[in-house]
Amino acid sequence: MTASRPYGRTRWTTSGPETGRRELPEETAVALVHDATTTAVMMATPADLEDFAVGFSLTERLIAAPDEITGLEVVPAADGIELRIWLRQSAATALASRRRTLAGPTGCGLCGIDSLAEAARPPPRVPQGFSVSPAAIHAAMAALSPAQHLGAATRAVHAAAWWTPADGIVALREDVGRHNALDKLVGALARSSVRAGDGLLLLTSRVSVEMVQKAAMMNAQVLVAVSAPTALAVRTAQAAGMTLVAVARDDAFEVFTHPQRFAR
Repeated sequence: MTASRPYGRTRWTTSGPETGRRELPEETAVALVHDATTTAVMMATPADLEDFAVGFSLTERLIAAPDEITGLEVVPAADGIELRIWLRQSAATALASRRRTLAGPTGCGLCGIDSLAEAARPPPRVPQGFSVSPAAIHAAMAALSPAQHLGAATRAVHAAAWWTPADGIVALREDVGRHNALDKLVGALARSSVRAGDGLLLLTSRVSVEMVQKAAMMNAQVLVAVSAPTALAVRTAQAAGMTLVAVARDDAFEVFTHPQRFAR
C-alpha cells in the first residue's frame, strides 16, 4: 500500500520533448465497513488508513468518541482495501438506525446523503475563547507547504493540518481527496489524544459546506484555507461560531466570519 509511485512521461518544452519520470499519487477504492456492513466506499490514497477510519467515523457522526471503536483492521482486497471497524454495542445500535451507504469519487463530499435535511444538518457550536493574531496566520501557512511531503513529490494531493502557536504543525495528512485528508487528520489527532482546542485547522483546498461541518465536529475554532469558501460554507461557519479565514496568501488573507477572535 504505497502512497505514490513513479511513472514514465514525456515533457514537452519550447526546446522539444524530454523523457523522464514523475511521481504520481496512488488512489484506490477504500470501503469503510462498520460491524460487517459497508457504510462508505471512497476513492482515497492508501496511506494513514487507520486515521481515515477513525476520523471518518467521527466527522460523519457514526461514533461520538474513538473509544467506541473496539476493533480496526486494514484488509487488502482484490479491488481495493477494506477498513473493518467494530463498534461498541451502543454505537452499533445507533448506527443501525441511520444506516446508509455512500459511494463516491475522489471529490465526493455529500454523496449518498439520503435526505435534504441530512445534507443541511446544523453544525455543532465550536468552543469559544481562543484568539489569534495575523502573524500566527502567516506563520502557520508558511509552515504548511514544507510539511507536505507527498504534495511536494506529486503536486496532486490535498493536505489538512493542525497548527498551534506553541508547537507549530502538530499533525498533517494528505490525500487525493480533500475530505479524506481532513478525516485522516481528525483521526490522527483523536488516536493521539490531541484535543483540537487552541490552534488552527489548515486546508490546501477550497472550503465547501461539508469541510466546515467536519471542522466543527473536531471543535476547530479557526479554519484557514488557501482557496475561497462557498456562500453556504460561510453561513455554516457563522452558525457554528467558527472563524473562517480563506484566500490565505503570503501577504494577505480574508476573514469571513467571527473576526472577534483576532487579537488587536
